[in-house]
This record gives sequence, structure tokens and C-alpha cells, in this order.
Amino acid sequence: MKRIRQSETRRLRNKYAAKTTRNAVKNLRSVTTKAEATEQLPKVSAMLDKLAKKNGIHKNKAANLKSKLAKMAKALA
Repeated sequence: MKRIRQSETRRLRNKYAAKTTRNAVKNLRSVTTKAEATEQLPKVSAMLDKLAKKNGIHKNKAANLKSKLAKMAKALA
């Protein structure tokens, strides 16, 4: 049935988006220089916003993650 095919396609797309975003957040947290962090932060923030927009994660969770990542990036020397 068409609905089953559509659901499976969407599930895989959502899974991919969530996993790549989680990996991007992990990579940003492991960065040690401020220059690298400021370069990656806008990209990761955009990924979180898109994931929240598509209901991959709650919008408040996305906001909290963005806030913590920005705070972390600012604290780097």
C-alpha cells in the first residue's frame, strides 16, 4: 500500500536527519578551539531548528541544546 511505503520513506529520512544532527552536536562538543566552534555552531543550530520544525525533537529541546552549545563555544579560550 502507498501509505506504508510513504511511512517507511519518511521514517528513514527522519532517522537520518536525527542521527546526523546528533553526530554534529557530538562533534561540536569535542571541538577544542574557539575558531572551529564558531564556524560549526551556525550549521549545528540550523540542523537543530530543522529537526524541531519537522517534529524530530521538541522545539524547547532544540532551544536548550542551542543555548548550551553557544555557552560552551563562548567559554572556549
